[in-house]
Parts: sequence; C-alpha cells; structure tokens
Amino acid sequence: MEVTEKAKDLVQSAADVFAALRAFDPALPGLTVIEVAGRAELDRGTALLLIHTLVSLGYLRPVPGTRRFRLGLKCLELGFLTLASQDLQAHAAPLLREHVPAIADTASLGTLDGPDVVCLVRVNAGRGPGRHSVDRHPSRRIWAYGAALGQVQLAFLPEARQVAIFESAERAKLSEPTPADLDPLLDRLRRVRAQGYAVSDGENAYGLRTVAAPVLDVSGTPIAGVSFTIDAGRMALDEFVALARPEILHVAQQLTRAVRLSASAISVGRSPRWGRAWTGT
Repeated sequence: MEVTEKAKDLVQSAADVFAALRAFDPALPGLTVIEVAGRAELDRGTALLLIHTLVSLGYLRPVPGTRRFRLGLKCLELGFLTLASQDLQAHAAPLLREHVPAIADTASLGTLDGPDVVCLVRVNAGRGPGRHSVDRHPSRRIWAYGAALGQVQLAFLPEARQVAIFESAERAKLSEPTPADLDPLLDRLRRVRAQGYAVSDGENAYGLRTVAAPVLDVSGTPIAGVSFTIDAGRMALDEFVALARPEILHVAQQLTRAVRLSASAISVGRSPRWGRAWTGT
C-alpha cells in the first residue's frame, strides 16, 4: 500500500486495517484472503492476520462453505449511525468553511423549493464580501432561474420539470445579463448540465461572481447545490472560475458521496417558507 503524505505520522497497521475493509464493495461482497491482499495492496501474511483479527472482532464474517469473507453488520457502527443522523447542512458547513476566505468571500448550501432556491447554510468571511452586500441569513429565498445556485440544480432535472418550474412564477430580468425568456433559460441549463457546474457574473446581484455545483442523490436527482461567491473587485471572472471550480466540485462530490453511501439517510431538512429577501448568486 503506497503512503506518500506525512508517512512518518501514520500508523501503518491502522492504515492496513482500513485498506482491508475497503477491499470489499457491492460488486465483490465476498473475498478470499488472496483477493483481499491484492485489492488492499497487502502481502498475504498481513492480509491473513488482519482478516482473522477482524473476524474475531465481528467486522468480518466467514462465508459458510467457502474460503471467502464478507463485511459484518458491526461495520455499520464505524460512524454510520452518527453521521447518517446528521442532515446535509451539518455535513456541508465545515466543508464550506474550509474555503472562506481563501477562495470565497461567501460559501453557501441551498436547495430548490418550487421556483425558488432556499439558502440553508451561509458561511461569510469576517471582512465581508467587499463593496457589494450579501444577505448573511439562511432560510431566505431568491428566484432559482437567476442564481447559479438554482441553475445548477434545475439543470439536473428533466426538461419538462424545468419548464413547469419556470412557468409556475413570474420571470423578470434581475440584471442585464440575467436570462429570463424560456428558450435561453433552457439552453443555459443544457450547458450547465454538460459542464457540471454553473457560473454567474452579476446576473442576480451586481458586482458578485459565483461558481456553483450540484449535490445529487443516488438516482442523480439534485437535492441541493453548493456555491462560492466573491466580490467582482477581488479577481477577474476567468481567474475566479479556474480557482474555485475544482474546489466547489470537490465539495459537491463529497456531499453527493455521503448522501449516496447513506442511502439518502443524509438529506436536506424541510425549511419553513420565508419571504424572498436574500441577495446572492
């Protein structure tokens, strides 16, 4: 097993235990000692000792009548019950906080509710976003079609559902670049879905730039979106997108993976209906 970062700080035997457990997956629920050794990049003797230890502790179980082993139900105790009991907001907040203010002035988690996107988590830099204000309170709303945080979720819905949402409420140009007509909006969402993220440059709030990515459930349906926003005076749009895009995609991928591994036990809690009052993209 290759260890390259801070190797002197690692307990190799502990790393080997988790490598052995990660060798099992839904496609290969039962493995032999040799298969565990190969998939975990361990020598056969180490794999054998680890398997016997994990069997004695209840984390692995032998498959009767074979030389194979499978994960035991006790593996569910390894954080699953605690982590799955928390909602998506609790998991998103620390991930977003890691990127403020290094990358973003503001980082957000939001979810669609009809034609609106509702802000659920908002992390702000202590110095604020610069010349242009962002409402810092969660549970506020904005029209989804005009915000990157909304567009990136709309883009992963079936087109018929997109049309129904767009036609369920008025659509006004929030700023000159904001798309409001149906055909340009649908074209925009096709591009967003193809690239996997959305970018807004003053479309919803003048002077703010945003990059957003979707959080998807096991069926590929969006349950939320995450975004990074900066004041336009901080850096050029191309520079911001190049800096923020890989990071926001990574945050979204971590949350998507958590939702899927928890079989959607990790989800967005329902929010009360608040007035459409927050400014952000």
